[in-house]
Amino acid sequence: MEPFIKTTEQPSSYRHLETMPLHDLLAGMNQEDQQVPLAVQAALPQIEKLALAVVEAMARGGRLFYIGAGTSGRLGVLDASEIPPTFGVSKNYVIGIIAGGNIALTDAVENAEDDEEQGWKDLESHKVSKNDILIGLATSGTTPYVIGAMEKCRALGIVTGCITCNKHAPISQVADFPVEVIVGPEFLTGSTRLKSGTAQKMVLNMISTIAMIRMGRVLDNKMVNMQLTNQKLIERGTRMLIEKTGLETEKAKHLLLQYGSVAAAMEAYNKDTGQI
Repeated sequence: MEPFIKTTEQPSSYRHLETMPLHDLLAGMNQEDQQVPLAVQAALPQIEKLALAVVEAMARGGRLFYIGAGTSGRLGVLDASEIPPTFGVSKNYVIGIIAGGNIALTDAVENAEDDEEQGWKDLESHKVSKNDILIGLATSGTTPYVIGAMEKCRALGIVTGCITCNKHAPISQVADFPVEVIVGPEFLTGSTRLKSGTAQKMVLNMISTIAMIRMGRVLDNKMVNMQLTNQKLIERGTRMLIEKTGLETEKAKHLLLQYGSVAAAMEAYNKDTGQI
């Protein structure tokens, strides 16, 4: 096996950023960002295996857990928080855990990511079980808080995956389904909130969206179970109902608000009209 090298910590190929013209800073960052989707594409076989494992866990009634620190942890919490309003499921369906707790979403918590025991303690508070699946998020692939939790899960027969941006990372060794998205050194040396964070966000988008599609929360290409939390979404839902039923706008909107989602409104409409 190749030796483990943190490419995420290697020096940027751009020098003297403080003297660069604004246009060159933008162009350089954009050039680096273009590498991200190609790196994700190269990791698609790994992502497919992990996505399938997530679908299988949810099909048996399990939950999806993300665990991470810093930017990785925030991205996991972000993805988890967007699932209920987008797909109309319980907030306990996908759960994001970040080292240091919720305060770490906005403030750095000193040494939180270095605690090898706390990750499991945080998971245990959610009564994690063999039905569930855990995805460890660590661009470096070395975060003790995350690896400690994953090691404990594996020992207890809980399925694990990971998303990292370093090849042959330690976190991959404790993951049943490792995903390594190799984006290379950052534009700003070591700043993994840039390319590495973008890569993680892209993979999280893919996994959670595919899981929800497979769990029947999408019809055709529409978010028919989205929560109607603002006027924009009510208008979107109304348009969906009009498209599917041919109802006038006000009737479609009334039906939508009466039943709370496009899916529920469609079910009621089809039942009343005798359609399948």
